[in-house]
Amino acid sequence: MSTETRQCQNCKQNFSIEPEDFEFYEMMQVPPPTFCPQCRFQRRFSFYNQFQLFRKEDAHTGNEIFSTFPAQAPIKIYENEYWYSDSWDPMSYGRDYDFSRPFFEQYRNLMREVPWLSRSIQRLVNSDYCNQASDLKNSYLCFNGDSGEECQYCISFNRLKNCMDLYQASDNELCYGGFSIAESYRDFFGCANVGCQNTWFSRNCIDCADCFGCINLRHKKYHIFNQPYTKYEYQKKIKEFALHTDTGLQSAKQAAHEFWLRNPLRYMSGALNEQVTGEYIWESKNVKNSYQIVKGENVRYSVNAVEGVKDSWDYSNWGGGSELMYEAAVCGEKCSGLKFCLDCWPNMTDSEYCVNCHSSSNLFACVGLRSKQYCIFNKQYSKEEYEELVPKIKAHMNETPYTDVGGRVYKYGEFFPAEFSPLAYNESASQSYLPLSREQAEAQSLLWRDTPKKEFQVTMQATDLPDAIADVQDSILKEAIACGECKRAYRIIPKELEFYRRFELPLPRRCADCRRNERLQFRNPVKQYERQCQCAGEKSSNGAYQNQNKDHRVHNPGEPCPNEFQTSYAPDREEIVYCESCYQQEVI
Repeated sequence: MSTETRQCQNCKQNFSIEPEDFEFYEMMQVPPPTFCPQCRFQRRFSFYNQFQLFRKEDAHTGNEIFSTFPAQAPIKIYENEYWYSDSWDPMSYGRDYDFSRPFFEQYRNLMREVPWLSRSIQRLVNSDYCNQASDLKNSYLCFNGDSGEECQYCISFNRLKNCMDLYQASDNELCYGGFSIAESYRDFFGCANVGCQNTWFSRNCIDCADCFGCINLRHKKYHIFNQPYTKYEYQKKIKEFALHTDTGLQSAKQAAHEFWLRNPLRYMSGALNEQVTGEYIWESKNVKNSYQIVKGENVRYSVNAVEGVKDSWDYSNWGGGSELMYEAAVCGEKCSGLKFCLDCWPNMTDSEYCVNCHSSSNLFACVGLRSKQYCIFNKQYSKEEYEELVPKIKAHMNETPYTDVGGRVYKYGEFFPAEFSPLAYNESASQSYLPLSREQAEAQSLLWRDTPKKEFQVTMQATDLPDAIADVQDSILKEAIACGECKRAYRIIPKELEFYRRFELPLPRRCADCRRNERLQFRNPVKQYERQCQCAGEKSSNGAYQNQNKDHRVHNPGEPCPNEFQTSYAPDREEIVYCESCYQQEVI
């Protein structure tokens, strides 16, 4: 079968379906998609809340509790302990399939009647303010993570200890303010570092220690802005930066970021890969057009699938040894054969169009079931009845499709319409990865909601905070500080203050949300661009960087590199982007 070009029914742009795609769809027994890869991703992520925590009424007690969903969301929730108990039965909501009505219309009713989990969590200890997480202990405002202890304000992580303000991080201890940090100890304000210790404001460094403001170093020690120092000189110079003051810290950060821009970056982030395209891909094989993948094999059009995922297309937010996943979001931990499912885990197999189901198999169009088999619309069937009825429902989905408010047609093979999401577009992860204005969202018939946030009476301005951490008194824990950027009040919690004092860090002048947004500036977009290597021979094409190695192999000395590639660095960005070969020749 040859490559076919089709028009996305959402954005109206053309997209390609390749022979390998058709083979996968045939194996999974699903029709080819009618949405392009980006619109499919946007639709799935409109159901996913990555880092917000709301308050909503518990449908059982009437009390206001922490929730994945805002108060206005048209669903019911139960507090997690009660949801998992035997005090209620999701099978009591079971019903016959009505062949006189569209499938998706009936399923929306079921979604709104069966109570959902208040938060998507498991095995948390003293970590009540966290969500989308597993195995956390004594942690605060941590999201989309697994295995963390004594952590605050961390997002998208695995195996952290005593860390704060990290995004996309794994196997770290005592790290702060970083993006895409791995296997590091005492890494402060770093970006894309691996195996580093006692480093400050460094980027793309591997196995380095006691380095400051560096980029692209390997196995180095006592370097400042890529220049070597003796141990004594290094320690003396670090003291001169006055990092214990906000004035000194901000000056050092600006200098480091400016230095980074004068050095080349590799066209993609990742390592130990074979035949991959995309961004943030590690230890993977045959992964195409994907993003944030760890230990993936035969994966396409997927985002944020980690810790082992195999033979999956259009899969988002989990992994954990899952395989044969298609158009699934927040489903993982040894799942297999899931299609068009949301928030189903662990050990879910061979199920379609399910939400909030756990440890079950052979479910079709169910909500909130646990340890069940051969159910349709929360009603029990025999194996023979199930296998006879499911094909009839699929045929009916094609004969009587659902049309959403934007005129998009939904037959069998489509994920849930975005209008079914309990989240508005601006409350979902789609807004973080594919931001839209309110006008743009509403033009696409996407819900936008201004949810009131609890406000605190400001008692102190960020500009009035002491410059040096040594001058901060314990009374700061009682203050509601006005964020220097968004002006909303934030507090310093005891563990946070202890961390700042331990490492002589000044108090932050911005709230946790604004600090997170600053780190997200280093996260490349999911979109790929066609570009040419910016190595112009002896220097970069913008003249900012002088090549350190004259032998670049892929081109003659003094001549520009001819290599072209796909990258998530847009052509109008400031960074210098080199191909794999030229970048490796410049790594020190």
